[in-house]
Formats: sequence, structure tokens, C-alpha cells
Amino acid sequence: MATGNWTRVSEFILMSFSSLPTEIQSLLFLTFLIIYLVTLMGNSLIILVTLADTTLHSPMYFFLRNLSFLEIGFNLVIVPKMLGTLLARDTTISFLGCATQMYFFFFFGVAECFLLATMAYDRYVAICSPLHYPVIMNQRTRIKLAVASWFPGFPVATVQATWLFSFPFCGTNKVNHFFCDSPPVLRLVCADTALFEIYAIVGTVLFVMTPCLLILCSYTRIAAAILRIPSAKGKHKAFSTCSSHLLVVSLFYGSLSLTYFRPKSNNSPESKKLLSLSYTVVTPMLNPIIYSLRNNEVKNALSRTIHKALTHRKSIP
Repeated sequence: MATGNWTRVSEFILMSFSSLPTEIQSLLFLTFLIIYLVTLMGNSLIILVTLADTTLHSPMYFFLRNLSFLEIGFNLVIVPKMLGTLLARDTTISFLGCATQMYFFFFFGVAECFLLATMAYDRYVAICSPLHYPVIMNQRTRIKLAVASWFPGFPVATVQATWLFSFPFCGTNKVNHFFCDSPPVLRLVCADTALFEIYAIVGTVLFVMTPCLLILCSYTRIAAAILRIPSAKGKHKAFSTCSSHLLVVSLFYGSLSLTYFRPKSNNSPESKKLLSLSYTVVTPMLNPIIYSLRNNEVKNALSRTIHKALTHRKSIP
């Protein structure tokens, strides 16, 4: 409905991958559906195993459980709607639905940044102060750190989503993306967004780059501590305890940087969609695989859990 030169938008159209042939979209649907199911099963399995096996009740696996729960939420926000646009060609999303999707996208994204920083701090304490580790990372401390990791997502998501969707929209209501991300929605606004864009830059520095710097500081101290270990076996053992987390951090921040910090001249909408898939679809699937394949404790716990489940099933008459 038009009011003067403004348009009151009641819904948006997600362009998603509509420019591709139908056959390619069908292939993408099958691919993303498999990845989606693997993500849900993998992260759910990590949660169940770390809860069921008492050997995995350490702080590291407490934070890993939080990460898996976060990845499930992150996936549920984006992937089901994307699958709907590919299968049923249902590209419309309501105004409220778009705002809600953006809200939870920011919430889970910021929470993941801080949670990865918390996990880096946990590895720093474990390697640099192993004797004091159980005392420093006691149950009360780990709960406080988890809450502190989740909390920043609330104000960031509330301010950014509420502010952006309070702007008037004009012209087209087509969002050139497969979900309601801030940059493509912002292009539809017909008002001065300079202040909002400044806030977005400041918010990115504070809530995305600050955790990244904390991770770098933690791993700088970890690297220095590992280099002081005299034996090669000791160095390998120390590094192996944080290698999975380091790989997860590299994947997450690497894909995020390629998506949002590239020069605009090299940042076409189609290339950004492909890059966005890396941290919204692929990374949540890889995290449980990385922690399962590169961690003997998790692999052994999985084996024990499966064995117990099969034994219990056989014992039932």
C-alpha cells in the first residue's frame, strides 16, 4: 500500500537462487536437505553424547554442547525457508517473518562469536595453567561464561532488527538473497540510513572483531606455552587439545570475512550468496564432524554410547 512516495511493505520476496535453471535448483534442494539433516543429527548427537558420557563432563565439552545447540538454532532460522524456496518456489516471506529471521540471525551469529572466544579462553587456561584449570573453570564459572557468551546477541539483534525495520521501504520488495540479511534489505529502504550504517560498522567491530581479537590473544599465549614444552610428544598432545577449535574458528571467521569484508567492487550479489552458504549451511555441518573425527575422547564416547544403546536394545525381550 503506497503512502506518498513510501510503500508500506507487508511481505518480501526472497530471490534466493531463482536465476538458476529449475534442474539446478532441484539439485541444490537435495544437496542442502542432506546437509541440513546431517547438521541436525550431528549436532544433536554431540549434545546427547556429551550429556550421557561422564568422561565428557569437562568444561571443554560443556562449551562444545553450547556450540552444537547454537548451530542447530542458526540452521533452523535459515535453512527451512531456503529449502521451501527451492522446492515449492515459495519465495515470499512476511514483513514480521523477515524481521524475525534477521533478529535470530544476528542473535545466533553474535553469540557464536563470543562462544568461540570463550572456548579459546578455556583452552588457554587448560594449556597455560593446567594445575589450576579445575579450580578456575569450575561449574559456576563455566555457566557464567556461557551466559556471558549468549547474552550480547540479545541487544545487538534487538537494536539492529528493530531499527532497520522501522525504516520506510519503497520501490521493489525483492530481497536479492536466500534469507533476510541486513545489506540486501537495507538496499530497499527509501530514507537516510547513514546513522544506521555507522552503527552497523561500530557494532561489527565491537561484537564480531572483539571476540576475534580475544581468540588471537588466547592462541598467542597458547602458542608461546606450547613452544616452551621440551618434548615433541608433549607439544603434539597440547596442540591436539585445541586443534579442532582452531579449525572451527578459522572456518567461521574466514567465511565471514570473505562475505562481509571484501571490496564492494568484488562483491556481486551472486558471489555473496555462495559465500554466505559457507557459514550459514556448511560450517554448522562441519563443526560436529571436526570435533568427532579429530577428537579421540568424542570418538570413544560415541562408540560407548552406541554400544550401550545396542546392548540395551538386545536385552529387551
